[in-house]
Amino acid sequence: MPVQTLIEHLKAHGAEYQCLSHPPGFTAQSLAHHCNVPGDQVAKTVIIELDGRMAMLVMPASFRIRWDRMMEVLYTDFVELADEADFTDRFPDCEVGAMPPFGNLFGMTAYCSETLAEQPEITFAAGSHTEAMQIATRDYLALAQPVVISQGFLRPGARRPAWLAGRPGRSRKAG
Repeated sequence: MPVQTLIEHLKAHGAEYQCLSHPPGFTAQSLAHHCNVPGDQVAKTVIIELDGRMAMLVMPASFRIRWDRMMEVLYTDFVELADEADFTDRFPDCEVGAMPPFGNLFGMTAYCSETLAEQPEITFAAGSHTEAMQIATRDYLALAQPVVISQGFLRPGARRPAWLAGRPGRSRKAG
């Protein structure tokens, strides 16, 4: 069952939502696959540490963080992935990695990708790796009140920045 705090919040504000059960999925991309939803409409929730405090980034499933731009957009010199051990207690009813994108329910600011905010509806993990919720994006934006940002994310297949154009890609060696 989705996080009770979230359900109460949605019901209290008259938001329509749909609960979706699916096979276990541990990434936003697998959630998109299991729920048969385009990746641009699946919200991936990433917890970051921003100048010593926790914050939430919410982006389409296939997007990645572009750290240099994210620091510019958030006007900071320090932003990094938060350590799971440091934030699991903030999400007591959630499995790690299945936090819903409602930072305001968990005492943190949420920053949402403009690309996700432009979708008609979004689907997101609802506290477990087998439960998701779907909601109209306008309702999500009104109820979660994220800060919508247009930069700091890397779209799949995007061209490399000019300053990286001449550099070879990184490769991993098996060892």
